[in-house]
Amino acid sequence: MTEHVDVLVVGGGPVGLAAAVHARDAGHDVLVVDRRAAVLDGALDKACGEGLLPGALAAVHDLGVDPPGHPLAGISYRSADGARHADHAFAAGPGRGVRRTALHAALHARALEAGARVRHATVRELDQDPDCVDVRLAGPGGDDGGGDDGGGGDSGTATHVRARWVLGCDGLHSTVRRLAGLDGAPYRAAATRYGLRSHHRVAPWSDYVEVHWSARAEAYVTPVAPDLVGVAVLAPRGGPGGAAPGTAEDHLADFPELADRLAGVPAAGKVLGAGPLRRRARRRTAGRVRLVGDASGYVDALTGEGVRVGLAQAQAAVRHLDDPVAYERAWSRATRDYRVLTTGLLAWASSPARGAIVPLAATVPPLYAAVVERLAR
Repeated sequence: MTEHVDVLVVGGGPVGLAAAVHARDAGHDVLVVDRRAAVLDGALDKACGEGLLPGALAAVHDLGVDPPGHPLAGISYRSADGARHADHAFAAGPGRGVRRTALHAALHARALEAGARVRHATVRELDQDPDCVDVRLAGPGGDDGGGDDGGGGDSGTATHVRARWVLGCDGLHSTVRRLAGLDGAPYRAAATRYGLRSHHRVAPWSDYVEVHWSARAEAYVTPVAPDLVGVAVLAPRGGPGGAAPGTAEDHLADFPELADRLAGVPAAGKVLGAGPLRRRARRRTAGRVRLVGDASGYVDALTGEGVRVGLAQAQAAVRHLDDPVAYERAWSRATRDYRVLTTGLLAWASSPARGAIVPLAATVPPLYAAVVERLAR
């Protein structure tokens, strides 16, 4: 059976769901597919920092979504032992720490309300002609067939979807990017980093996102509820200390101030991982395929802008479905600050001058404030 849709969104995370909302608002018939079964009940999780800076929170509100969380007043850069720190409060008002599952649930409900359909399925093949993109799907477990029904999901059994456009919103390891021939050259292994995220059942001790800097890694502490903080660690291959960490305690060992805060506090739930983080795409478009979010290329999570940039791309992709050149231009505008700031800071953080980052931020507050405000927009 062949199913015809206007827009097939591959990837049911926040960026894919935002793209689905924009496409429905533009009058298109939309199907969202994701290989993870949790997409059906709005419970997708991900290893990420979970902080929505003011600009990202405004973009989420613009979608008609207001997920629960904890106010974020600003950002604090801190040395690993806490001896030096630089704090800046957001000038535009607070952001919000939001559990990724809460953000996903809110956007999932909004997409269904808008009329998008969501299905648990995996993309196996992708071919296109001047008019449409032909996509073969496999059902859960790898068998050709339909998606699971439940939680507002779509129970269709079509294994062949013919779409006017395909939006690849399927993350760092994008299947759409690969099948469309848009994979860029890989980064050297030494230039790649990995992320780990844990939660800890403790009352937040600060309304700031704390970024703790050790000799080779950063730990991002984000309050996400009155009794819960998230900790995301970014490090080169092997994790902090050079060994692949398997517990929350392992990956906190490089951060004595943070380790003291969390002493005796058990991790709440699983430690999740992600990476390698750096990804290249040759272009963002191929015929009627558009790459959106992390699938379109990714530098690093160091500046915490992933959601804001991804949501801006989703809106631009739908606005320029008929004009790939215009989407490439809009993608460049939407990601310019992220690419420039993240690439520059990552180069600094990877150099022998890494140890000067926190002292300089503390010594020159106007410079630190300018960087934070640029990120918060």
